[in-house]
Amino acid sequence: MKTTKAVQRILANYEGETPGVKANLARIMMAGKLGGTGKMIILPVDQGFEHGPARSFAPNPAAYDPHYHYQLAIDAGLNAYAAPLGMLEAGADTFAGQIPTILKVNSANSLIPDPAPKTQAITASVDDALRLGASAIGFTIYPGSSAALNMFSDIAEMRKEAAAKGIATVIWSYPRGESLDKDGETAIDIAAYAAQIAGLLGAHIIKIKLSTDHLSLPEAKKVYEAEGIDISTQAARVKHCVDSALAGRRLMVFSGGAAKGADAVNDDARAIRDGGGNGSIIGRNSFQRDRKDALAMLAKLMDIYRGKA
Repeated sequence: MKTTKAVQRILANYEGETPGVKANLARIMMAGKLGGTGKMIILPVDQGFEHGPARSFAPNPAAYDPHYHYQLAIDAGLNAYAAPLGMLEAGADTFAGQIPTILKVNSANSLIPDPAPKTQAITASVDDALRLGASAIGFTIYPGSSAALNMFSDIAEMRKEAAAKGIATVIWSYPRGESLDKDGETAIDIAAYAAQIAGLLGAHIIKIKLSTDHLSLPEAKKVYEAEGIDISTQAARVKHCVDSALAGRRLMVFSGGAAKGADAVNDDARAIRDGGGNGSIIGRNSFQRDRKDALAMLAKLMDIYRGKA
């Protein structure tokens, strides 16, 4: 597998990593129709664990089948497919080698009582990722939760093991917990902080949500206003988050969130592109659509990331 100069420049930012980790990052970046561009689209399908099967798959019943997601990601020409253990195992042999995979190694669920601290259980291992041929593990942290420090400790240990075995690490950094209200979960100062935390924990790929222009922390708000940090547009907020994660020295993708219209999805992608983000990790907005519509939408997103739309 050859790598392009764009991919080589990105890999050069990972100065402390093993050849195995870099090889797996290269596999992800060189895969699919965006291969070699430094941009990527990843299909994540962990929503069945997080939200339940009907909420996740009933809008497009074909998506109850784990093979559907592998095939959708392959046919769309995506860079990778991410899912929990059971989903990957259900198609690992049939689709071996056809698309890079990311094993989601921790999960939560919507049945946990609301008063409980926001956290996730570890549900798979680095050895599972090796066994299934995955290029990376994926791990969610909740900055803002009273359980966050335990999550940081858990991923620090798993990342160390994964790197030693040549497996890359993707961190879903989602602000959530007792110290944050709904506005705070997507506030720009909190999103940038979440990106920084993921980078400092050693994430090779950082996944965060797109943010609003709301400023949640009073002390941070003073700095944003005093320094005139531009948060006026989505593209400016993306740039600020990219700058906050080691000055753009780590790959950063942004989640698609709840299902929305195609125009809104396209606008998000343009903001990510223009702000210097590396792409989208887009689940419900892909697999909850009819397959034909999903393929058309993903093709348009690729055109956007190539600067053609």
